[in-house]
Amino acid sequence: MSEITTKDSGLIAKSELLDLIQKEELYISPLLDVTQIGAISVDLRVGTDFLASKQGRDEYIDTTNNDTSTRPIKGHFSESRRRLGESFLLHSGQVILFSTLEYLKLPENVYADLSLRSSYSRIGLNLSTLIQPGYCGCASIELVNSSNTTIKILSGARLIQARFYKIPDNQEYFGKKRKYNCQVRPVSSKANEDNDLTKLIRLNNS
Repeated sequence: MSEITTKDSGLIAKSELLDLIQKEELYISPLLDVTQIGAISVDLRVGTDFLASKQGRDEYIDTTNNDTSTRPIKGHFSESRRRLGESFLLHSGQVILFSTLEYLKLPENVYADLSLRSSYSRIGLNLSTLIQPGYCGCASIELVNSSNTTIKILSGARLIQARFYKIPDNQEYFGKKRKYNCQVRPVSSKANEDNDLTKLIRLNNS
């Protein structure tokens, strides 16, 4: 087996990021400020469309099946929109789903690991997600306020850091069926649509 070199895989630094962006092999738009591109990451901004978790009469969110007689998962979230520069509140223990302001198109041999800028994680916000190789669309973000204090955030703020990693083989993003494809607005969880749920229920019933 041949050895994989850093040219074939690994974290992509600024010089190569700029080269990929200039060639539009890695597409990120809009980039409102050149300082969004750092030594090993690109800052991404909060978009304008949101889904916020809300307290309802149901005791729990059911992820175990897609029975239409139960309340759908999206019914546990309220939809809203903000202008750039307009604020929104993230209450203690609340989950907010939003899409990045930036539209991205990744090469088929590059994935992105997303994390919060440390300034925001230090006040109790949490986020962990990645973008698959070949993905196109706005990045879908799940943000949780794990602090005991409500936090105010601006739409358009640089909240997220994206680190891009090259892998040795191309991946065909559209070669398999996916639950979330090319989103430009946040989409609620489709955990209850996992194919193995029906098998697990049958196994339990048997």
